[in-house]
This record gives sequence, structure tokens and C-alpha cells, in this order.
Amino acid sequence: MGKIYYKELSYKIMGCVFEMYNKVGFGYQEKHYQRILAELFVINNIKFKKELYGKIIFNNKIIAKYYLDFLVENKIIVELKVANDFYTKHIMQVLTYLKAHNLKLGLLILITKSGIETKRILNSQIKI
Repeated sequence: MGKIYYKELSYKIMGCVFEMYNKVGFGYQEKHYQRILAELFVINNIKFKKELYGKIIFNNKIIAKYYLDFLVENKIIVELKVANDFYTKHIMQVLTYLKAHNLKLGLLILITKSGIETKRILNSQIKI
């Protein structure tokens, strides 16, 4: 069985995610859930950066630009999706962010009619 990275911080993040869902339920856009989650992070003293700009550079040229939803305590990327299932493009999106920021762990949070689902995504290219 593998090591669980940032166990305590992950639990704090997920506590905020479940509180968000329990209080407002399903039916909002991602940007609304982002604002609610940011407020819960503040209330719970979790340090974060929201809509962090990033870019991928190759041969001194910018080949991609993006905004990730949250970088929590400079350790965990949190990406929210309102969707019915985990899609490969969302998993690859989080993995790209992890590689670009040289981070180990991303949490892909799926907001569905029936509740919250989570996928932990690891960047296997780096060691902690």
C-alpha cells in the first residue's frame, strides 16, 4: 500500500468541500462553487491561491496558458468540476498542472447531483 501524501491537509480540504456541498447542494456553476470553497478556506485558516495563472514553456516559447482553481498551501492543486463522471481530459488537466508546478498531489473534485466524488492524482515524476 502506498503512502498518502499530505493526509491532514487533504482531510481539511475535503471537510470544506463536503461542508460546501451540504450547505448549498447541487445546481451551481463551477465558478460559484469556487467562490464558496474559497470562503470556507478563509474561515478554516487554509492558505490558498485562487485561479493561479500558469504557463507551459518549450524552447523559450509559451505553448500553453491556464488558470488552476486552487493551489492550497503551495502543496496541493484542487480542481473543481461540475460533471457526471471523471473524464480523461480533467485528469490530464490536473496532471499537467502538477508537472508545470513541480507538485506531487492534485485533488480532482467532482460535484454531482448525488454528491461529491474525489480522485487523488499523483505526479510520479517527483519524490517528496
